[in-house]
Amino acid sequence: MRLEQSRGYNDDAITCGMEEFIRLNLPAAVSVVSGYKAGDHFERQRVIGRLAAFLEGGGTQSATVDPANLALPVSHASGVGQKRAKLLEKLGIRTIEDLLTYLPRRLEDRSRFAQIGGLHRGETVAVRGNVVGVDQSRVSKRTSIVRVTLSDKTGFLYATWFNQPWIANQIKRGETIDVHGKIEQHYGKLQVSSPVWEPAEEGMEIGRLVPIYPATEGVSDRFLRTLIIRNLELYGGAFPDVIPQRIRKRHDLLKRSEAIHALYFPSNEESFERARRTLAFEELLLLQIGMGAQTHSLPGKSHAGDGALVDTFIARLPFRLTPAQQGAMREILADLRSKRRMMRLLQGDVGSGKTIVALIAALAAIDAGYQVAIMAPTEILAQQHALKVGELLAGLPVNLAILTSASKKKDELKQEISDGEIDLVIGTHALIEQDVAFHSLGLVTIDEQHRFGVVQRALIEEKGEDVDLLVMSATPIPRTIALTLYGEFDISLIDEMPLGKKEITTICVAENRRDEVYAGVERLLEGGEKGYIVLPLVEESEKLDLKAATQVYAELSASVARFGVGLIHGKLSAEEKQEAMDAFQSGKVHLLVATTVIEVGIDVLDATFMVIEHAERFGLSQLHQLRGRIGRAGQHATCYAIATAKSEDAQQRLAAFSEHLDGFLIAEQDLLIRGPGDLLGTKQHGFLSVLRAVNLMRDVDIMRQAQQEAREILGKGVPPALLAEAERRFGDVLKWLQV
Repeated sequence: MRLEQSRGYNDDAITCGMEEFIRLNLPAAVSVVSGYKAGDHFERQRVIGRLAAFLEGGGTQSATVDPANLALPVSHASGVGQKRAKLLEKLGIRTIEDLLTYLPRRLEDRSRFAQIGGLHRGETVAVRGNVVGVDQSRVSKRTSIVRVTLSDKTGFLYATWFNQPWIANQIKRGETIDVHGKIEQHYGKLQVSSPVWEPAEEGMEIGRLVPIYPATEGVSDRFLRTLIIRNLELYGGAFPDVIPQRIRKRHDLLKRSEAIHALYFPSNEESFERARRTLAFEELLLLQIGMGAQTHSLPGKSHAGDGALVDTFIARLPFRLTPAQQGAMREILADLRSKRRMMRLLQGDVGSGKTIVALIAALAAIDAGYQVAIMAPTEILAQQHALKVGELLAGLPVNLAILTSASKKKDELKQEISDGEIDLVIGTHALIEQDVAFHSLGLVTIDEQHRFGVVQRALIEEKGEDVDLLVMSATPIPRTIALTLYGEFDISLIDEMPLGKKEITTICVAENRRDEVYAGVERLLEGGEKGYIVLPLVEESEKLDLKAATQVYAELSASVARFGVGLIHGKLSAEEKQEAMDAFQSGKVHLLVATTVIEVGIDVLDATFMVIEHAERFGLSQLHQLRGRIGRAGQHATCYAIATAKSEDAQQRLAAFSEHLDGFLIAEQDLLIRGPGDLLGTKQHGFLSVLRAVNLMRDVDIMRQAQQEAREILGKGVPPALLAEAERRFGDVLKWLQV
């Protein structure tokens, strides 16, 4: 080893090469020197270090052969202890496995070395130089400076560190060190401030692609890197392979231990990405298997008739279904005909025509003699659905009813549902009340799925036997998250609008220009148009919001009363809300002051403008939903967003809102701005935090591949070890997703 080291790690100290020599003479160390021949200078240096440690330990690797070691508390890891373990816990690192699978946020290329004589101000490079001077001084009571002078025979470079006096004791005159940082020039002298440094050729912090980690107070990026590398030497061989070999080969994936090692010592960006993809695929495969073990390919029954009722309905429609609607319809009808339980997510932007597709599915089930339930999150949305569906079904042999907490003669209605006299019932949470029983429920459609708890979803499904399930979301979910959260679902996408691309102009206006906006509103009202004034909900006190809404209503009633001004908010009774909507729908009222109760389900086709007050207090998705209430007949519409955006997030939200009309682009932007945890809520954040390697913005292809492989495995029977690993890895998260 000394000879190999002295010859610069060129793999020529032994004629046959290091790997072959170890294979012939020390088989137990073959895994230790694996990759030496193909490795670069720095990788070979690390391998020799591992081999030395192996021999010093008596030629054994006891710590690397027992996978149980990975489950040990992180306090057992080398260099940690109880105090540091508490700091690491802030990063979600609780076990040795958590530590070794704590993925870098990015790579930083510190591999490019330059001679001092060729340096230019502003470039970020690595320099290797001899230490010709070490000086320490104090410029004030609170500020000390360590200044190291480096030379490489082409010039001098001054490295300075502020308030790090210990560096003066670590760097000695006459040593050769490597530094990496941004080159500056002061008074004609080249300088680098607070650079990363290490002894020359150590190859851990400089001279390679360096993984950069998310850190926290008391746990620096460099400390994490040192800690992970130290423990990787001890426990890196303990990772069992999770992905079956045939799947690994099919998708060009690494063994798990190889992937983890490559993350910390990547030879190039491609090898790093291959390692990350391997671990991402593994996570998603296990997640899909865990979710699908109880839900996918569940036996069911056919819930589709001969199609006569569907054909009659489609023939009577005053418009043609879009190709996207037709595609979604075919997929859903095929599910209903099969004897496998349907679990399908129907995604589409506001106004894309999801309700028509859901209604066609309902008619197919009714045609086969089954009842259908459509569940909406609010009474106003349920009322809107019932009104629209009633018009579309007029003249067809379908008995329709609506069941909400405000429904009259509820007992009689529940009896009719139980007796099978009602074919299609549209309702709210009232549908899951204990005394609601169906005669033969075959299909459940849940609108605005993200607004329901999973327990509520389960309760409605339990109202029948082998019920088919269709969930819809008018709030587009980024495709990657949809495939992950709804891994046990098939996904249908309606990605085009029946009336073509919407023509809505969105204008963000500062609050000091509010008068201009309302002057424009008055002109629109004079031209016969109608629209909304929307005020935000206030989490701390809804009363404050209602006061603001009623105040604006009072002001507008005084200034533009001749056009008819209405008011709707969440504190009104169901009857009062319906009266307000009927007045707006009929044209008796042309200006409706509202809170976010109108966010979904309001379908007033001739509304052409909206003013959103305090728009900075709304989420991006919510802004998009509100805007979806105007221009619903394809006509040009205008949305004014009055805001004072002080935070960077608010500025980004409003910029994205004014720039994009496509709901899926809005959702992607929302994910970028807020992050997956905020986007999906607390429980889902717990779920997403266990996906360490998955990139929710770009891994849709990996998700599809993992889903396909998981379904094949589920179809043939999941090996117990694979299922156990899925349950071990995701634990309670799986229970939440499977409800």
